[in-house]
This record gives sequence, C-alpha cells and structure tokens, in this order.
Amino acid sequence: MSENEDPMLRSVELTRTATGRYTVRNAAGAEIEFGHGEGLLSPVELLLAAIAGCSSIDVDTVTARSAEPTSFKVAATGRKVVEDGASRVDGLHLSFNVEFPDTTEGQKAAGMVERLVELSHEKYCTVSRTVERGTAVTNEVHVGLGDSGQPRQQ
Repeated sequence: MSENEDPMLRSVELTRTATGRYTVRNAAGAEIEFGHGEGLLSPVELLLAAIAGCSSIDVDTVTARSAEPTSFKVAATGRKVVEDGASRVDGLHLSFNVEFPDTTEGQKAAGMVERLVELSHEKYCTVSRTVERGTAVTNEVHVGLGDSGQPRQQ
C-alpha cells in the first residue's frame, strides 16, 4: 500500500493466506488474521469488534484523563438475520461494564461514562454511525491468469 495524499481516506489491504484465512494490514503495518476456522475471528465478529472498539476508544480516552479503570469490558452483540436468502446483522447492541477506583478521580471518571457512551453513539464513533446511516459499498474486480499474482494486461 502506498501512502495516500487524502488525509481523510482510510484503507486496508487484505491478503489470502490459506483457504478461509486472511490477513488484513493497514498502511502502518498493523495486522489482524481472520476468517473461518478455529482460533479466528469471523468478519461479522470483526464488525462487532470495530463498533465496540470505536466507542471504547471514545470513552477510554476521556475517562483515563481522570482515572485509570480497574476493569473495562464491552460486549458487542447482534443477531444474524436471513431474508430472501440474504444475510445481515440486526439488533446491534453494546454493553459497557467499566469500573474505576473508589477515589475522587475514579468517581469523576465513573460519572462521565454514560454521557460519553451517548456522545460516541451520537457524534464521534465513525464505525457505528456509518453502520446506522448506511453507505454504499462498491466493487472493482481484476482477475488474472497464471502464477504471477498480477492481472494480465490486455
């Protein structure tokens, strides 16, 4: 992946590593392996993780300025729905379970969590806002023949 000149553009590159196994990598080189099989997160679980992670970052970044949590867990759930043979996930839900020390700073941080979750949902979490609003997904396809891994030029 090359550096892009648009600071608002986000991108990742996916590489197939085996049947049902993939590695996704961002421009900074961070990687996640996923797919179908034992020990792998599924694409739907990655979507749930992205939603939970986005809101968690919003909440954690602000509360940690007052106090470090003693426990920070977020459960993300959704129900698979099949309509006319097409699958999607419905009823997406986040459940925040956060604890802070029983100190003045911890009480201050604890008092912010509910409002921060609301703000994340309403304004700051790009992932959940994109899912809720919906956006077009377009495709571009290049298919090659041979073992070069590159499409043939015609």
